[in-house]
Amino acid sequence: MKQFHAKLWEPGEYRYEGAYGFEPEIYAYLHEDDRERPCMIVAPGGGYAALSPSESEVVAMDFFEKGYQAFVCVYTVNPVGWVPLKMQALKDLSRAMRWVRSRAGEFHVNPSKVAICGFSAGAHLCGSLCVHFADVSEENAAYAGYSNRADAAVLAYPVITSGEKAHRGSFDNLLGKDATQEELRYMSLELQVTEQTTPCFLWHTETDEGVPVENSYLMAEACRARGVPYALHIFSEGNHGLSLATEEWAKGEYGEPYCSQQSRILLEKIDKGEIQATEQERQMAMGSYLCGQGPKEAVPEVAVWPVIADAWLRKVLG
Repeated sequence: MKQFHAKLWEPGEYRYEGAYGFEPEIYAYLHEDDRERPCMIVAPGGGYAALSPSESEVVAMDFFEKGYQAFVCVYTVNPVGWVPLKMQALKDLSRAMRWVRSRAGEFHVNPSKVAICGFSAGAHLCGSLCVHFADVSEENAAYAGYSNRADAAVLAYPVITSGEKAHRGSFDNLLGKDATQEELRYMSLELQVTEQTTPCFLWHTETDEGVPVENSYLMAEACRARGVPYALHIFSEGNHGLSLATEEWAKGEYGEPYCSQQSRILLEKIDKGEIQATEQERQMAMGSYLCGQGPKEAVPEVAVWPVIADAWLRKVLG
């Protein structure tokens, strides 16, 4: 296996005000033979305030073992709520799609079989690209000729709606607490599905305490109403943030914690006095840095989802 990582943006392109030295990256896990393969780009969750290591490398490796060329997109988040992300995270994922396709020959990726897999707010990000891909322009000529539309998407316990069943914290970090109704509607994905929306595989647990299961039902119904290919799997029980839900994952065996780098950089600058923050804001930065850590419990019923998703992907991708 070949592993490496790279910056997503060229010098001078990335302008998020709340980055404080962080730059989005993409991490690669590639087969070293010459076989052209489907591709999976993983977007971890974390409420748009953090990126969870438990939903990053371990997931990419699972798809790698199933025959995909796999990547993790380390996109921009808003750890302390200071600077709403607006379109920045979506621009990051859009660039990741174009970056991979621009190097499809080098990476032995089939450019017509590029899928995305997101968790929670990361699933909202992936879903946003599914419905809004045409709205994300590309100014760099090196990438502008490549499509940013995913060929398929896996949305795991996704944040979807900004309505009654919303995960409010995700929308606060994405749009700000003073977001307009127009902004909230634009990012309420079930209201934005069209016939051109990317096919979606959705899964959720009935007992999810973080993001209500209704989010997946709403997206599935919107896809059904507009003729978008989809699959919906609801498991009977399980907490939010289950990732692979396997015994290995529950033991904390989920790879390198590179997804926490934006929070780590911010926390270090706060502790050095380079950035002024209240103790509450520092604790928020610390919480972002520690996202995904702590005790976990395997759920065998849920742990089958990657197998089901892979079967669906192979059908949709052809």
